[in-house]
Amino acid sequence: MFEGNKDVAFADVNLSEEQVRESHGEPQNPGAGGWPTVRYFNKETGYGGKPYNKVLPGAMCDVLGKEENMQAFVEEFTSLCNAGSGEGCSDKAKKFIDKWKSKSMEDVTSQLKRLNDMAGGKMKPELLKWIRERISVLKQFPLTDEKEL
Repeated sequence: MFEGNKDVAFADVNLSEEQVRESHGEPQNPGAGGWPTVRYFNKETGYGGKPYNKVLPGAMCDVLGKEENMQAFVEEFTSLCNAGSGEGCSDKAKKFIDKWKSKSMEDVTSQLKRLNDMAGGKMKPELLKWIRERISVLKQFPLTDEKEL
């Protein structure tokens, strides 16, 4: 599912051999929330990472062992859709990319704010997934307005 995606990587730490309690000033709290302990790392969390907050009942390995749950977790923090190449993107996402790739930085920033505000509300899961997918795509766009350079 994530093979070949350079933005997604998995690692395993054997705590009986490696007593990782802190990383870059951030407590790692192994075992907190269940076993296995799952943390994610991205630009927002930095090298210290943040813990996965379990949202579904059941053992962690059973919850994230289901492909659709793991994919939803990963897509919450990154996009499997590459806005530059179109790789991993649905047809719907490709149309969205085509529409937004020529927009100004101000337009993209405004749309990101709007979508982030919407993502905090109550809605059907499929709509929330589409909002998150659009957010992930827009975050891949340059943060400078190349027309002004």
